[in-house]
Amino acid sequence: MKKKYEILFQPMKIGKLEIKNRFVMAPMGPGGLCDADGTYNERGVEYYVERAKGGTGLIITGVTMVENDIEKCALPSMPCPTLNPLNFVKTGKIMTERVHAYGAKMFLQLSAGFGRVSIPSIVGKTAVAPSPIPHRWLDGVTCRALTIEEIQTYITKFAQSAVIAKKAGFDGIEIHAVHEGYLLDQFAISFFNNRTDEYGGSLRNRLRFAIEVVQAIKEACGQDYPVSLRYSIKSFIKDWRQGGLPGEDFEEKGRDIEEGIEAAKILEEAGYDAFNGDVGSYDSWYWSHPPMYQKKGMYLEYNEILKKVLKVPVITAGRMEDPELASESILQGKTDMIALGRPLLADAEIPNKIMADKFDKVRPCLSCQEGCMGRLATYATVSCAVNPACGRENEYGIASARKIKNVVIIGGGVAGCEAARVCTLRGHKVTLLEKSDRLGGNIIAGGVPDFKDDDRALAKWYTDELKDLEVDIHFNTEATKEIITNLKSDVVIVATGSTPRILNIDNSSKVYSAEDVLLGRKDAGNNVVIIGGGLVGCEAALWLADQGKKVTIVEMQSDILKVGGPLCHANEDMLRDLVNFKKIDLKFNTMVSTATNEGFILKSGEKEEAIKADCAIVAIGYNSQKSLYDELKFKVPEVHLLGDARQVQNIMYAIWDAYEVSRNI
Repeated sequence: MKKKYEILFQPMKIGKLEIKNRFVMAPMGPGGLCDADGTYNERGVEYYVERAKGGTGLIITGVTMVENDIEKCALPSMPCPTLNPLNFVKTGKIMTERVHAYGAKMFLQLSAGFGRVSIPSIVGKTAVAPSPIPHRWLDGVTCRALTIEEIQTYITKFAQSAVIAKKAGFDGIEIHAVHEGYLLDQFAISFFNNRTDEYGGSLRNRLRFAIEVVQAIKEACGQDYPVSLRYSIKSFIKDWRQGGLPGEDFEEKGRDIEEGIEAAKILEEAGYDAFNGDVGSYDSWYWSHPPMYQKKGMYLEYNEILKKVLKVPVITAGRMEDPELASESILQGKTDMIALGRPLLADAEIPNKIMADKFDKVRPCLSCQEGCMGRLATYATVSCAVNPACGRENEYGIASARKIKNVVIIGGGVAGCEAARVCTLRGHKVTLLEKSDRLGGNIIAGGVPDFKDDDRALAKWYTDELKDLEVDIHFNTEATKEIITNLKSDVVIVATGSTPRILNIDNSSKVYSAEDVLLGRKDAGNNVVIIGGGLVGCEAALWLADQGKKVTIVEMQSDILKVGGPLCHANEDMLRDLVNFKKIDLKFNTMVSTATNEGFILKSGEKEEAIKADCAIVAIGYNSQKSLYDELKFKVPEVHLLGDARQVQNIMYAIWDAYEVSRNI
C-alpha cells in the first residue's frame, strides 16, 4: 500500500465517537431489506454486515421513515422504528452487534419523508410539502401543505426513532435530508417554501424544521449522541423538473452556494456533528445519483467550500473509490471522510483490498444504476448490475459443486466470463473458447468513450480474475459443433453474443456500424449522421460531439431513448440534457432513405431533406447469434444459452443470468 493511502485508515471522530478509518458506507435506499412492520429482515442484516466485514469504518443505513401516517408509504418499502419499536430493537440489535464485531460503527438514517418527490409506486398519487407545489413525477398533482401540528408530529417522531435506534445499538443518527429536494430540503429552499408562519420566510425560519429535529434528538438521547446531516450546498435547479449540467450557465432556483454556506453555519450551530455533503436535487437528479457521464469526485469542489467554513467533519461520496483520488482529497483538505455507495454494492471489500494493496482486484461499479437506483425506483429492491448477490448475500452466494463437471463456455463477453468465474469457483473444470484475441465482447466497443472507462475496467477485471483462477482460455478460436463434441463436455454454455444490425443504403461505402467507428476501424469524418437514437446512438453522439464533430441523430420514433434506454431516471435525464447541451441535432419520425455524393436524403412522411455528411453510423440494435446453440441443443447432455445470444438486453442481465445458471450447474 502506498504511504499516502495510510491517511484513509487513520481514525476519525464524529463528536466524541471514534471511527476506525475514513471509509463510510453512503446511505442508499433499503428496498427489500425490511419487513412490513418496519424492521430489518435477514437480508438487511447480511447486507450491512457484509460491508462492515469488507473494512468500512462507518455504516450509514438507507433512508428510514420516522412515521407512516402523514405520508403513508406502501409496506415493506423502508424501515420505520416507530411502527414496531420492540421488534425494531430486536432485529436492529442483531445487526449492530455483528457490525461492531468488525470494529465498525453504524448510524441509522432518519427521514422526514419524500414530500413532492415521492415515488408513486411507494406513496401513490398524494403528497405533502411545505406549500402547495407541483409534484416532481406526477403531472397535474399539487402537493398538500403540511400543518404546524404535522411538523411537530414529525419532530416528536424523530426523537422517538432516535431513542429506539440507540436502544438497538446504533452509534448515531444521520438526518435525511437538507439535500436532494426531500421534504426537509423543500422546507429549507424558498423556491419550494412559500409559508408565512415560523417555518417559512427567512433562511433561519426555513431551516427551523431541521434545527428542531437535531435539538429534539439531542434532548432525548443526550448531547454526546452523534447526529450527522445529509446536506447539499447547491441544488442545481434550473426550473421545475429541470437540472443544470456541469459547466452550464444558468440561474439557480434552489439553494445557491452563498446561501448554502450560510445554511451550513446555522445547522452546525444547531448541533449537527458532521455533514455528509453533496450537491443536487430530484429536479437535477443526475447530481445526487451520478451516472457515468459525471466526472469522478464531482462533489469535492463543493465540499472543499464546506470544509473551509465548518469545524465538524465533512464526508464526501460521488464515485470516490479510487484510493489515489480519495487519499489526495483528504490530504488536500477537501474532505475528512470518503463515502462509498454504489461501489460497495459492486464490491463490499474495497477498504480491505486497498489496505492489502489489491485495489486492482476491486470489481468496478459501472455507474449504470440499473441494479441499484433503477431497480429501487421500479421494483422497490436494491441490488447491483455486476454483483447479483448484493442484497441477498446469505441466500444467493456461490457454493461448491456436489459433482465436478467439464464445462465448455463459448464466448468471452460478460456472460461467458461470469459463467467461467462462477463455475470455476464452484470447482468445475472450465474451458472457454473466444473467437477474438481478448475478453469483453460488446463492452470493448461500448467502453471506448472516456465516460465509459468503468466498462473497460470491467473487461480488465474479468480478464484478471479468470487468469488468477487459471481458467483454460482458447483465444482466436471459432467454436464449431465438431470442436465442442471433441471436448467431451458435460455442460456447454453458449454465450456467443450479438452482432450490430446493419443497413444497406444504396450500397454506400460511407455507412458504418457504431462498433466500427468506436473501435477505430472506420473514420467518421467531421460531419456525422447517426441512425438510431437509442442508448448506443446517443452515447456515440456525445463521444463524437466531444471531438468537435457536427452530429445529427436520425430516429424513426418520436423521441430518443424510446427503446432500450436506461432504467434509472438520473442516467436518462442526464443523457437527454447532454444531447441538448452539446447541440446535437435531432430528427424525429425520420429515416435515411437515400445516399448522395454529399451525404444523405432524410425522409419524414412525405417531406424530404438533403443533409451533408461524411458518413452515416448505424446504431439500431443488435441481432442475437445463436446458430451454434441450435446446432448443439440436441447433441450435448446439458446446454445453456446466455447473454445477448439468448436475448439482447444489457450488462446487468447478461451477468445475472450467467450467475444464476452457473451457480446451479
